[in-house]
Amino acid sequence: QVQLVESGGGLVQAGDSQRLSCTNSAGLTISTYAVGWFRQAPGKEREFVAAISRNPAVTRYADSVKGRFTISRENAQKTVYLQMDSLKPEDTAVYYCAVDRAAIYGVRTAASAYDRWGQGTQVTVSS
Repeated sequence: QVQLVESGGGLVQAGDSQRLSCTNSAGLTISTYAVGWFRQAPGKEREFVAAISRNPAVTRYADSVKGRFTISRENAQKTVYLQMDSLKPEDTAVYYCAVDRAAIYGVRTAASAYDRWGQGTQVTVSS
């Protein structure tokens, strides 16, 4: 069973850092799956941010966050993190984690490929 829970959101200033966490609340490791982070700003469509494949981990980033955000798994592989540095006001959005249970190699960027989603956590970056 996969029940994803995001945490770590909040209000920060431009230039600050923030780390989001994605955990499977059912207690099972999510290392079996590729995991992605997406975000949705008011009035905009949900967009891909970053993803990490099943082990061995391959990562992929949206151009808008490349070099600023880092996706990773903890050693116990029960949590996936999104480390966000040099945050900008345009990073303000609700951030969602999701799993792509069908992906075997690599990662996919289309939201439609991900079949289990968390409820999201709000990230607000003030200028």
